[in-house]
Amino acid sequence: MTTEWLASAWPAGPWRHWLTDHGSLTWRLQRVAPDFRVKRLAQGTGVPHRDEFAILGLAPGHNAVIREVLLMNADTPLVFAHSVIPFSGLLGPWAALAGLGNRPLGAALFSNPRVGRHALEFKRVDRRHPLYHGAIRHLARPPRALWARRSPFTLEGHPILVTEVFLPETLLLR
Repeated sequence: MTTEWLASAWPAGPWRHWLTDHGSLTWRLQRVAPDFRVKRLAQGTGVPHRDEFAILGLAPGHNAVIREVLLMNADTPLVFAHSVIPFSGLLGPWAALAGLGNRPLGAALFSNPRVGRHALEFKRVDRRHPLYHGAIRHLARPPRALWARRSPFTLEGHPILVTEVFLPETLLLR
């Protein structure tokens, strides 16, 4: 189990095509999940995870807006998504993201040609990582580890970090 996020090593196995796709995950899921929907779990002020501060240029311990949602097919959770938006961005170019509700963040990111996506990073998360605990709350039989990917997006120099944790039912989609 890796302790660092990997940017250069591509994950192998059945998750590879989900993890390495640089397009909109929302759009991809909408194509294969007939009853796709977004379920907002939480959105508010919080402290990012320890491994998120540096990638966002935040000092450790600083608060940000944290949004967590499930991407679902009907009542089946497919992806646990965790996004971190520094306050400086919400007061500037990312202000519209504050009112997303149950709408997908991916639609807002990929519809704006001024938004830049940076490199994807990958990691298998297990009980030692808070993302794992956020994701398994929605599973009847959680596996020992889950694959996650993350990448920062920027607009006018302001970053946000989007992390997606893939849940087992995603592999059943065609």
